[in-house]
Amino acid sequence: MKELLRTNDITIIPLARSILDGAGIASFELDVNMSVLEGSIGILPRRLMVRESEHAQATRILTEYGVPLAG
Repeated sequence: MKELLRTNDITIIPLARSILDGAGIASFELDVNMSVLEGSIGILPRRLMVRESEHAQATRILTEYGVPLAG
């Protein structure tokens, strides 16, 4: 697995996952439960991972859709 994006914006990851699902690229979200530690204030970023072999394709697709990959 390779990190595709890291963000504090809770709307970006569901958008990215939806786009990737539509393209047939499996993704996995990390740090989902970190809100328990941070108290839901959104300071800890969440990460979206994809297979290393699909990373370049996923990056290209999300860039075409205008999804900010730099968090």
